[in-house]
Amino acid sequence: MKNQRVVITGGASGLGLSVAKLMLANGAESLALIDRNGPLLAETVGNLRAEGHTVFAVEGDITRKDTAHRAFGEALEQLGRVDCLVNSAAIYPRAPILEISDDEWDLENAVNIKGTYHMTVAAILHMHDRPKVEAHVAGRIVNITSVDAFKAHPQNAHYAATKAAVVSLTKSFAHEVAKDGILVNSVAPAGFATDKAKKLGFLGELAAANPLGRAAEPEEIAQWVVMLASSRNTYATGENVIVSGGYIYA
Repeated sequence: MKNQRVVITGGASGLGLSVAKLMLANGAESLALIDRNGPLLAETVGNLRAEGHTVFAVEGDITRKDTAHRAFGEALEQLGRVDCLVNSAAIYPRAPILEISDDEWDLENAVNIKGTYHMTVAAILHMHDRPKVEAHVAGRIVNITSVDAFKAHPQNAHYAATKAAVVSLTKSFAHEVAKDGILVNSVAPAGFATDKAKKLGFLGELAAANPLGRAAEPEEIAQWVVMLASSRNTYATGENVIVSGGYIYA
């Protein structure tokens, strides 16, 4: 990640924050974290800056084209250029499949699908005019999907549907922008040990269902995101990398 300038959505907490920390540890020059939770974002960026890192906070709504492109534009202005976008922002509601409301569907689609789409378009509009300096690569985009796109679980049909859509979007974008030297990939984790998961108390259930006998730590998922986002990736595009500890096999 040396000298790389990166935008991460959902970067104030969870996997987005783990990716941010690992990128900085691996030499990323500067980051812009986009999140809708302003107070938490300010706290996160303040902590990273206190460690000597160059990190910018962009509070924004990615669910609409105008606000998403505005947020990317603000990040671009702060960074000067964007080498990589990581789409980590998502929501994970739970409801029985027969009881999902229109409002729940609309919000899930707006954040997980439309947000990823709008941010990716904004990044591509910037990247496709950049010179191809690393093995003909002009930029990299990494989306966070989920094993739920491939394996059914109770009470999360709407979440799973959005993640399946992001897998499809990843492939479509990769195909369309390959000629521009932009690599678009995704990482599909199984459940992992975020602070939220720990509070909800289902890590034991995740561990019991996993051949390795434990849930992943966020850093173990972040390693794959960073690899696909880094200059080491010069050829993989349109790939969805499942990181599940053997929970599912592809």
